[in-house]
Amino acid sequence: MVFADLFFIYFFLPLCLICYFAAKKLETRNKVLIVFSLIFYAWGEPIWIILLLFSAAFNWIMGMHIGANRNKPRGKIFIATAISVDILLLLIFKYTGFFAETFNGIFHASIPVPQIALPIGISFYTFQAISYVLDCYWENVKPQRQFSKFLLYLSLFPQLIAGPIVRYSVVEQEVSKRRVTATDLSEGALRIIVGLAKKVIIANNLYAIVTQFFGQDISTLSTLGTWYTVIVYSMYVYFDFSGYSDMAIGLGRMFGFHFDENFKYPFACKTIAEFWQRWHISLGSFFRDYLLYVPIFGKNRKYLSLFLVWFCTGMWHGAAWNFILWGLYFGFFIFFEQKLGKKRIKKWPLWWKHIYSKLVIIIGFGIFYFEDMGQLGQFFLNITGISMISNGSPFADQLTWNSFVNNCFLIIFAMVACMPVLPAIKKFFFENRNNTIYALGRMGSTVCCGVLLVISSILLVDSTNNPFLYWRF
Repeated sequence: MVFADLFFIYFFLPLCLICYFAAKKLETRNKVLIVFSLIFYAWGEPIWIILLLFSAAFNWIMGMHIGANRNKPRGKIFIATAISVDILLLLIFKYTGFFAETFNGIFHASIPVPQIALPIGISFYTFQAISYVLDCYWENVKPQRQFSKFLLYLSLFPQLIAGPIVRYSVVEQEVSKRRVTATDLSEGALRIIVGLAKKVIIANNLYAIVTQFFGQDISTLSTLGTWYTVIVYSMYVYFDFSGYSDMAIGLGRMFGFHFDENFKYPFACKTIAEFWQRWHISLGSFFRDYLLYVPIFGKNRKYLSLFLVWFCTGMWHGAAWNFILWGLYFGFFIFFEQKLGKKRIKKWPLWWKHIYSKLVIIIGFGIFYFEDMGQLGQFFLNITGISMISNGSPFADQLTWNSFVNNCFLIIFAMVACMPVLPAIKKFFFENRNNTIYALGRMGSTVCCGVLLVISSILLVDSTNNPFLYWRF
């Protein structure tokens, strides 16, 4: 089940809210959330609920043993066991086929490539489990002694299948003690509707453009057409994933949970380092806090650790070489900026910082898209203009121009929405001391939300194009 679905919006969520608020005690409300979360997860592939329950039970037991033996040699054994099993499960289900194909390609072997279905959301809940046991070992949190509360944390449906990666420390108190206010409900609903609109109105329509151009042999694309499509794809990924994150944060808020932000207008960045401080924040902070500062190569080998982090970041996104290349690509520019130094970068003209960062980001999304190495190579030939010399591809073409003209309002609106315009508008209306302006802001916000919900619902009724990029994770 996904959030951008009429069944979820108009049946599952209302029923869950009714059952939740009908219960008076928090313990009962937690059980309601657990039941609905397990139904939500089992809706598409019921068999994988066994893996989720195993992961919850295993890490809960390990957390208690780690807490009881933290300062003893056995504590290290328990933490090593917990992390090893979690990573092993991820490797088996997500990377077995990739490893077999790679081995066959390198050694010209013929090992059978297993076709193992990927359990939905395994990357997200596995990382949450790893963060929990490590925080127990580092004494950042107290081990949760009630299994039901830990199961609620790991299986909570707002963040279960596509994040954000919520650390136990963020919701530790709210699992046991929380209350839902009218503000929580209204702000949560607002966030859900905005996220739904980003996904259904913007992302889905941008994706239709991407499939029109990148869904064919891209050797026939012009240079301008390739740049046009990869820019559109970059915005699609942002609106698709950030829209889902907005809905997750809004849903959590409606049940009294306050998740951390996962996106903060990343395209407003001026450097690549800043981009990754704004993009998929929960994943970046996970690798920063749980891998970057672990002295795997020694305390004085920070750059080796840096590239390890970016190798893992790429690997996490998918079992294909282009994802590894994508991770190392961004790792190189982070390394470049660190070696250059903040003082030197600060002296760059503002316009140059924006051009530099956007070019690197957009090309990076091209690497992210093309899992086939031949297509990826052709992508680079196209954007550099080499294809114009090698196979006579045109610089521009009528198809690209027609697509831009037909979709110019969508593309311009998407570009504006990538920037922090909405927070500025909200600040003007909702932090204004003038009562009239504040009232207009409230009324306008309600009307806009109603319109966005109606438009999104209408589009979902007839939708045959409702892809969700992060299913693969």
